[in-house]
Amino acid sequence: MSGERIGSPRSAIVVGAGIVGLSTAWFLQEHGVEVTVVDRTGVAAGASWGNAGWISPGLTIPLNEPSVLRYGLRSLLNPAAPLHIPVTADPSLWSFLLRFAANCRWSSWTRAVHANRPLSEDCIEAFDVLTAGGVAAETVAAPITAAFVGRHQAEGLLAELRRLADAGQPVDHTVLTGDELREHIPLAGPALTVGVRINQQRYVDPGRFVDALGRAVVARGAVIDQRTVTAVRAHGAGVLVRTEDGSALTADVAVLAAGAWVSRLAAPHGVRMPVQAGRGYSFTVPVQRPVPGPIYLPEVRVACTPYQGALRVAGTMEFRGPDAPLVPARLDAIVASARPLLDGVAWDQRTDEWVGPRPVTTDGRPIIGATRTPGVYVAGGHGMWGLTQGPITGRLLAEQITTGKQPAALHDVSPLR
Repeated sequence: MSGERIGSPRSAIVVGAGIVGLSTAWFLQEHGVEVTVVDRTGVAAGASWGNAGWISPGLTIPLNEPSVLRYGLRSLLNPAAPLHIPVTADPSLWSFLLRFAANCRWSSWTRAVHANRPLSEDCIEAFDVLTAGGVAAETVAAPITAAFVGRHQAEGLLAELRRLADAGQPVDHTVLTGDELREHIPLAGPALTVGVRINQQRYVDPGRFVDALGRAVVARGAVIDQRTVTAVRAHGAGVLVRTEDGSALTADVAVLAAGAWVSRLAAPHGVRMPVQAGRGYSFTVPVQRPVPGPIYLPEVRVACTPYQGALRVAGTMEFRGPDAPLVPARLDAIVASARPLLDGVAWDQRTDEWVGPRPVTTDGRPIIGATRTPGVYVAGGHGMWGLTQGPITGRLLAEQITTGKQPAALHDVSPLR
């Protein structure tokens, strides 16, 4: 039995100032809860700043499909592969990968689709609630256009979209000829001959959006405290949060939204689902032609987004410690894979080089809800879809915390599964 709190709290400590933590703080404030946000490095310092910025319910495809397992095994022999698993003696990483491999089957993939579907269905509305409520950052409506060298290669994505539809998550999409593709993607090189346009999506400047969300939370009375949390425990009728400097904070409830670092804090509260850093890389490059919307290159697993008059390029899934330094070879690998496919991109003038740890679970489902400790909740494990699902996660979890009732949308993402 989970540690659901009885009665609506008046105060909360949210650990983590990324899109998930700040969204939870904002929606808790909507319910009249006084919030303190604690983060070791400040707003949008983890995976929330440098990601591709897609609000893409049509592409929330679980990572744990059988082909990923086969691809991952081949990637062990190729250090430049988009999916990179460094040879390491870290037993926790190999334990995670074994559990992940056990979930790379269609039955687990389908369960993940069903679990993620309610989050995907309402994710855009949750963004609209934030911007209508004073978060001063825009979301841009635009399709995401996937581009391929041939119809055979496009069939992989089309098959995934058919599987999503069969699992109850239909995706509005349009197949494009080469000429139609170039109308949508002026940067498309001659090697790209087929496109799949994913309709009814959006994108944002993620750092700017999360920074605006942080300012809105503070304007509504929250405090953002830059400290490292070391432990959370029950304390009387509430919770006590200890920090690295030896101090402690108390509140009625605590929310652990610490991204790829959440497992260490959540494990003492009965959360057995591990969260591993699947690190993504990005950079910004100038372009010679307009970029009307996001570009997806599935064959090389690269995502491109209009960004401050240039192009943000993101890619790689690297299973390495969340605090490990940036590996320049990973950026070089992204450039080498995308350069033959896009024209008019100044690849050698890249700036804003970044690496951030996406929080990945072994079964393709996030962990959102109550733990075994009364008053302690978890929100994380969204993998590549933290930005897309962050606001709706905060909205649903705030409802659970303040009413004591688990929303139906959170049944399959319990941290105690």
